[in-house]
Amino acid sequence: MSKVIVITTSLRAKSNSDILAGRLIAGAKDAGHDVELIGLKGKTVKFCIGCLACQKTQKCVLKDDAVEIAEKVRNADTLVFVTPIYYYEMSGQMKTLLDRMNPLYPSDYKFRRVYLLSVAAEDEETTPEKAVNGLQGWVDCFEKAELAGSIFCGGINNAGEASSHLSELEEVYEFGKKLL
Repeated sequence: MSKVIVITTSLRAKSNSDILAGRLIAGAKDAGHDVELIGLKGKTVKFCIGCLACQKTQKCVLKDDAVEIAEKVRNADTLVFVTPIYYYEMSGQMKTLLDRMNPLYPSDYKFRRVYLLSVAAEDEETTPEKAVNGLQGWVDCFEKAELAGSIFCGGINNAGEASSHLSELEEVYEFGKKLL
C-alpha cells in the first residue's frame, strides 16, 4: 500500500480539522496504508524569501521545520492537506507551507496523488472552491502529480464541534479508506 502523509494546518486548540483528519487517517490505516501525521501546531514555518537557490540545490536556505516536512513530502506516495477555510480560502499557514515546498519542484519527488480535506463554518457547496483551486495551482507545478480528490465538511464552527458531526466523521473515514 501507499505511504501517506497527512498534513494538518490548523493552529487552533481542539481543531475541527484535526478531529476530521483523525477519522481520515483511521480509514486510510484500515485500508492498509502506512500513514504519518504532520501537524503545523508548534512548528516554525518561515515565509519563502523568493531567492530561488533551491532550484539549483534542491535545499532551502531557511532553516526551520519546513525543511524536514518537505523531505517527508518528497518521499510520500500520497499527500493529504487538511485546512480550515478562512475567508473562503485555505489557511495562511497552509499557503506558506506550500510556498516552502519549492525545493521539491526540480527534485525527483515520489508523490503522485494529492488530496484536500477542508472544514468551515459556512456550508455552501462553493465554500471550498478557492482552497481547492489554490491547491490545484500548486499541484499543477508538479507534472507527475494530480489533485486526486477533495472532501469538504461545512457547518462546523466551534472548537471541537466536529466530534458531534457523526455523518461527516463517517464520510471522512470512508474517504480515507479510498485513498490511493
